[in-house]
Amino acid sequence: MKKLVGYITCAYPDSQFTIDLVLAMKEQGLDSVELGIPFSDPVADGPVIEEANMRALQKGFKFRDLFAISEALAPEVDTLWMGYFNPFYHRGVQESIQEAKSLGVSGFIIPDLPYEEALGYRPLFDEAGIALIDFVAPTDTPERIAKIVKDARKFIYLVAYAGITGAKKSEDLSAVIDEIRKHTQTPVYIGFGVDEKTAKQKAQNVDGVIVGSAFIKILLDDSLTYSQKIDKIAKLSGKIKELINS
Repeated sequence: MKKLVGYITCAYPDSQFTIDLVLAMKEQGLDSVELGIPFSDPVADGPVIEEANMRALQKGFKFRDLFAISEALAPEVDTLWMGYFNPFYHRGVQESIQEAKSLGVSGFIIPDLPYEEALGYRPLFDEAGIALIDFVAPTDTPERIAKIVKDARKFIYLVAYAGITGAKKSEDLSAVIDEIRKHTQTPVYIGFGVDEKTAKQKAQNVDGVIVGSAFIKILLDDSLTYSQKIDKIAKLSGKIKELINS
């Protein structure tokens, strides 16, 4: 069965909401949650997720919120931290890894940490038993793909197109997927631009999808109550999970 990873901006509008939302999504088929750590310059993200980041920061997001949410969720659903490198660097990469390990977090997704620079930190992740997720883009050469995926852990994050999250783009990734499969049996999950309209097509030939902006659009809809947002996002999770496996 193909997996569904859901990105949720951490602690917006508050920590308990994030916990309740993710547990409701799990009931509808969510396999893993990507807890997005609010950051002022989310360079890989489009305007929807950027807006959610800014709102969370304006509400006073602190790392202790991430810890409390992770402590509640990790025993119930596979939990990853998605964040830009700057906050981890300032906290201390090793300290951040140990904090994640103590809370039961299974992996880190750091979109602005290049593969070559990540190599220096990979032993710390491996020693803690936590995956540092590798990215493959459609612009990568066959030689670079082979290098990136040979030691990939947990899953490979296949970027659906060159650009930012939430854009309505489409590229033929069959050659890239074939190249990945030559070198590893690590599952391949596709992200960027995945929603209820594109999920079925994008899920072809991969092992899972990563969905963010489609959920965050609902999260930002101020016409909805908290419970309405949770219900709507959870139902969308179930719909996408069904579509990718139909």
